[in-house]
This record gives sequence, C-alpha cells and structure tokens, in this order.
Amino acid sequence: MVDKVFLVTPRGFCAGVEMAIKALSWMLKIYDETIYCYHEIVHNKWIVEKFQNNNVVFVEDPSDIPYGAVVMLSAHGTSPSIESAFNEKSSLTINSVCPLVTKVHHEAKRYTDKGTQVIYVGHKGHDEAIGALGVSPKNMHLVENIDDVEKLNIDGDAALLAQTTLAISEWEPIMMSSKNKFENLNMPRKSDLCYATTNRQSAILDVLPNVDSVLVVGSENSSNTNALVKMVESKDVKAYRIEDTEDLKKIKIDGNIALTAGASAPDYLVFNIIKELKPIQIVNFEHKNEDEYFPLPKELRNNVKLIASFLEVFNQSENFPEKNNGISNDKNWSATEALNSL
Repeated sequence: MVDKVFLVTPRGFCAGVEMAIKALSWMLKIYDETIYCYHEIVHNKWIVEKFQNNNVVFVEDPSDIPYGAVVMLSAHGTSPSIESAFNEKSSLTINSVCPLVTKVHHEAKRYTDKGTQVIYVGHKGHDEAIGALGVSPKNMHLVENIDDVEKLNIDGDAALLAQTTLAISEWEPIMMSSKNKFENLNMPRKSDLCYATTNRQSAILDVLPNVDSVLVVGSENSSNTNALVKMVESKDVKAYRIEDTEDLKKIKIDGNIALTAGASAPDYLVFNIIKELKPIQIVNFEHKNEDEYFPLPKELRNNVKLIASFLEVFNQSENFPEKNNGISNDKNWSATEALNSL
C-alpha cells in the first residue's frame, strides 16, 4: 500500500520543451500539409505519437524528405551541415532548438575557431550529442566516463563542454578528472547543464529523506529522465522509470513515494499515475518554482504574423488562431494547451 505520494515541483516540461511543442503545434495550424520533423521533437513517446496522428512525420536524415517540404528541426540541436542539407531541399525550415543547446554549439565554435580542442561530455548516439559534435567533428572528442578522459591524447589547449541533460553525478567526476589531466582547461563561465535538469535533480535530493522510493515519469530515450534515476540510485534509494500506468504493473512499491517527471513528460501522465496508486495522502513538495520562458523561433513568429495580416486584408482571419490566442500571447499559452488543441 502506498501511504504518501510526494508530488515534486519542479517536474515535467521545461521552457525548451514548451517552446518546441508549441512551435510544432503552430506549424500544423498554419500549413495545410505534412510537417517533417528532424528527430523526435522531444523525447516522449506519447507526445511523438500525438504529433504522428496529426500529420507530422519524424525523419532521421534530409534524404527522408521530399523537395519543397516544410521542416522543423527538433529541440535537441542540429549540426550545421545537416541543417544546410535540409535547407537545400525544404521550402521552409524552422529550427526549434533549445537556446541552452544553442549556447553549447556557440561555445564549441568559439573554441574551435581559436584552435582549442574540445572535450564534449555526453551520451554516444543521443540526438543532442550528435548535433553538438557536428559543429566541429574533427576538433571535438566525445567522452562518457573517466576512462574515456584518461585515454585522450590532446596536444595544446583543451576546453570542456557538456550535453545539457547530464546528471550532476555524471558530470562532476568527469569534470574533475579533466581538470586534473589537462592544465589550464578552458570552461564556459556558466555551466552547460540545463537549469531544468539541475532543478529537478536538486528537488529529488531534497525529498529523498521523506521517501522509500522514487517514480520518475519519462521515456526510455529521455536523457534527463535517466539522469534523475541515476541521481536517486547514486544515493542508494530505489528509483523506477515509468512511461505510464501500465508500467506500475511491473513493479512493487509501497510506503512513501516521491513522484517526479523528466522535462519532456506531460503532467497528465503524472496525475494518471497518482490515480492508479491511490495513495492515502498526496503531499505537494515544492522545491523551486520555475518561470523561465523561451520565445518561439523568430522565423515562425514572423510567418504567423504575415499570414494573419494577409488574411485580415481579405476578412478571412476569424478562424485563424492568431486572431484570439496568437503569437503575441504565446507566453500565456502552455504546451499542454497546444497539445490539447490538436
């Protein structure tokens, strides 16, 4: 029997995920054709299926789209060469990359332009790592652990960058090892780790003394979800990653439970899980309130405004979404509302 569920805040959608979901939702509203999206827009199975059911096709290569297609690039970041390849084939490409990922891309370019070798801490094969390493493939070295750092043979200056969704427990040992190995190691003034990732990890650490185990809602390919699980396990507390209520049938939990969600997991899944658990008590555990907001991609905002102005001239704007709940009001329109509008 589950006694208490400690519902942790912050959890779920971060500002980057909010922006990307809303951007793709807008694309569906203003273009009456298939939208092709490079990589999953965010790493969540339910959200991907929601968009697939609404005329979005997710692709893994520019060769997968027809000429003249409308394309969106995912929140995880795209290498310059891949983005150029999409631009050559598409009639329109909108990049919904998270600004925090863009920051890492800019850092990688800045260091490589100075002739500095870049050590990139990330997960091999992850969409974000693929995009970042594509900024300067010949000048960047992927490491996943301390052993990888020790094997590096770099002459001259070195810099250290990171995938934004790493667990703090993953990042810190590699950072210390890199500092010990490379004298005068260059690092950005501000950490590459995403605020949402670190906030969710800090919140879990805060709630652990109150619970027997932790449930983390999120998909298997969500790096920040897996980072939350690793953080809990590093403190010798049992953690379970679950996709939805079906996964509850595969585990046995009781006592006091902490419930959180990765940055790409919709909150409705969290509340479905609470209903299934039927706890005696729900405790709202607020660690920190997030109010970060990332605007929609500039090209998308401009296109929506142009279409709205065109329709206004011909008195056809009444049913266009910009009329009553448009781009200008985007900050007050949530990704959850965007998904519900599809």
